[in-house]
Amino acid sequence: MTGHLSLGIDVGTSGVRTAVIDAGGRVLSTVKTTHLPQKPNDIDASKWWTTVQDCITAQGKALKDAGYSLLEVSRIGVDGTSGTMVLTDDTLHPVTPALMYNSAGFTAEAADIAKHAPATHITKGSNSALARALRLQTFDADSQATHLLHQADFIIAHLRGQGGVSDENNTLKLGYDPDTGTWPHWFAQTGLRTDLLPKVVPAGTALGPIAPDVATALGLLPQTVIHAGTTDSIAAFLATASLEAGNAVTSLGTTLAIKILSPTRIDEPHMGLYSHKLGDVWLVGGASNTGGGVLASLFDAETLTTLSDQIDPSQASPLNYYPLLKKGERFPVNDPDLAPRMTPRPDNDAAFLHGLLEGVARIERQAYDAIAARGGPRPTRLYTAGGGAQNPVWTAIRARVLGITPAHSDQTEACIGIARLINSD
Repeated sequence: MTGHLSLGIDVGTSGVRTAVIDAGGRVLSTVKTTHLPQKPNDIDASKWWTTVQDCITAQGKALKDAGYSLLEVSRIGVDGTSGTMVLTDDTLHPVTPALMYNSAGFTAEAADIAKHAPATHITKGSNSALARALRLQTFDADSQATHLLHQADFIIAHLRGQGGVSDENNTLKLGYDPDTGTWPHWFAQTGLRTDLLPKVVPAGTALGPIAPDVATALGLLPQTVIHAGTTDSIAAFLATASLEAGNAVTSLGTTLAIKILSPTRIDEPHMGLYSHKLGDVWLVGGASNTGGGVLASLFDAETLTTLSDQIDPSQASPLNYYPLLKKGERFPVNDPDLAPRMTPRPDNDAAFLHGLLEGVARIERQAYDAIAARGGPRPTRLYTAGGGAQNPVWTAIRARVLGITPAHSDQTEACIGIARLINSD
């Protein structure tokens, strides 16, 4: 059987999603599997791989129902949460717990970085990816580690049976410069083991065939090619919008992330604003800690729907909220000590939810304003990805706050975006 399909794997905060598309980009099947339970302070990256395997197996059944087979898959790509990473040995066994993208408080590491980094650099701050990498090293007292792997890298390494490679998008926050193709010369002075750093290639690059034993176990062709990955927000952009200047995508998932296509690179790392390279253009944006995770911590899905129906989105909420699950923000304010602001809480839950939805929308507006103030484009078309896109009341609130009506997109899932990235190779 000749393979001609592309499989995209999205490793998200709550679970794994996969999508299979044909050579023309048509979505044939999507599947979601929930992550295995984790201890917040002792995250086992191996469980990500278990969930991915379960999701691929489920995808095989879904494809069969649609009249296709995993044996027709010729390419696989993976996206993951940006900045989530782990140290592994040469066999890809984790030798440290994983640290998630929103982990912070690495003040000692940040102080070491500040001694050597330029005045303005993406690696500075107590929640930076480099600070996270330095903390991981302290968990590896016996220096067993061989690879520093981002979440997508970890899954790609298991698919290939070897580590040591990452992409320009995942490594950006760690300090890799896609313009020069180099890591900072001062990294070793921070105490970072530079031998752990991966080789970096453009997102979507073909890396080589799947490991034979993995192909057999999952029912895939041994000729299936594994591609370099990207981050979840970039994959969501690729699923949602075309690569045209001024196209913007807001991801309203557990967290809020924005991306806008720009012909020029804009970086303001002190405020969490950065640019990812994608071919000859740049995706400018940042990620906030606000978003749907705050809402989910307060209301279940049914209650959110019921309360939303009681809100008049044409009216502004008088509540001045900055919704966060816990202290700390990344963008458009880079402040690890920023406290949540969700008081006073009115007796009416619909009014409370109105304030929360409007608070997130104001943060979104502040983010796009920050890009425009630095010479970037304003959105000419704005799309929405993530679960928040399904709430029409929230969409109407955002349209009023942002001054632009979000456009509809047939597809928004990151797993479809990474499948499209490798499909165009």
